[in-house]
Amino acid sequence: MANRGPSYGLSREVQEKIEQKYDLELESRLVNWIIVQCGEQIEHPPPGRQHFQTWLMDGTLLCKLINSLHPKGNEPIAKISESKMAFKQMEQISQFLKAAEIYGVRTTDIFQTVDLWEGKDMAAVQRTLMALGSLAVTKDDGCYKGDPSWFHRKAQQNRRGFSEEQLRQGQNVIGLQMGSNKGASQSGMTGYGMPRQII
Repeated sequence: MANRGPSYGLSREVQEKIEQKYDLELESRLVNWIIVQCGEQIEHPPPGRQHFQTWLMDGTLLCKLINSLHPKGNEPIAKISESKMAFKQMEQISQFLKAAEIYGVRTTDIFQTVDLWEGKDMAAVQRTLMALGSLAVTKDDGCYKGDPSWFHRKAQQNRRGFSEEQLRQGQNVIGLQMGSNKGASQSGMTGYGMPRQII
């Protein structure tokens, strides 16, 4: 963790707002999924934001998680280091983030390395893991382990096909968004630029 003193004023208010978004119930669901998905003897962390952060901080669990969502021999992260050096841990977190983006998680759903490593925004870490889990359930390629009800399925593409005749008919209809001019008239209007006539 960074050696930073406490924040004050506006910085403190912003940090408190970020911390309020953290969900303990979601944390327990994510912990259960990571343990089931990785399929190893992983110790269950005590509940709480700080414990969740230290549990994921070195990046090894995240790398194992993203590798477990791929078929054997096709893992995106070849070497997972158990190093205690800060730069190695941060490198592993960024490897996970790149692999998650390649897997299909949108860039807007991906946290930044410092959000986890320094504990700046653990709610963003939760959002990324939720998006990853939802994507894994939606892909349904046999690599997801765990209860499918833990995550929402993402909506699949729903393309609609219209014939040329239907498209032509649609051009003749004035949509209600454009408003209506029934009953409108310009009686009593004067031309632009003319002064108002008071009689």
